[in-house]
Amino acid sequence: MRQDVPEHFSFRADAVVVGASAGGIDALLTLMEPLRPPLAVPLIVVLHLPDNHESRLVQVFGHRLRVPVAEAEPHAPVRDGCVYFAPPGYHLLVEADRSFSLSCDPPVLFSRPSIDVLFESCAEAWGERLVGMLLTGANEDGARGLASIKAAGGLTAVQDPAEAAYPAMPEAAVRLAHPEFVLPLAGLRSLLHTVVQR
Repeated sequence: MRQDVPEHFSFRADAVVVGASAGGIDALLTLMEPLRPPLAVPLIVVLHLPDNHESRLVQVFGHRLRVPVAEAEPHAPVRDGCVYFAPPGYHLLVEADRSFSLSCDPPVLFSRPSIDVLFESCAEAWGERLVGMLLTGANEDGARGLASIKAAGGLTAVQDPAEAAYPAMPEAAVRLAHPEFVLPLAGLRSLLHTVVQR
């Protein structure tokens, strides 16, 4: 596990998936606010929300980011250049044809949408051309999914638990997934920029 991004590092990805929970809005803004269009790949995000919570993530991030932001819709193709957020109350998946689907299956680790569910489906859809990032959170959702991404040959990165507002999620990912990178948000931002802004 590296704690820095090597000079001249490169990774050819076709998609990036990011998961976060408690403390995630601030962490995601720090990670993504510097992005500039066009993004070379889609960026798909799960942030834990209560089932009965009306999501305003598209409005909040759409106002702050300079790239297109949308809520993932069932059967819609995943397109390069856009940041997608999972809607509340459903698990978000990516199918083999790289379109979105939603599931009402029971919560995973008390969470729906589940980071694990999205990550595992994306590992099947993109394999070694996928980047997975896991940020701050108060449970262990995402650790198993990140391990799936690594097993499929993708690139995995975790926020440094010492910096995370809630370290339980990144700590679980470090234990289970043994990611290639464990970085503060500034390092994750640099890694993301390398992947999506070619």
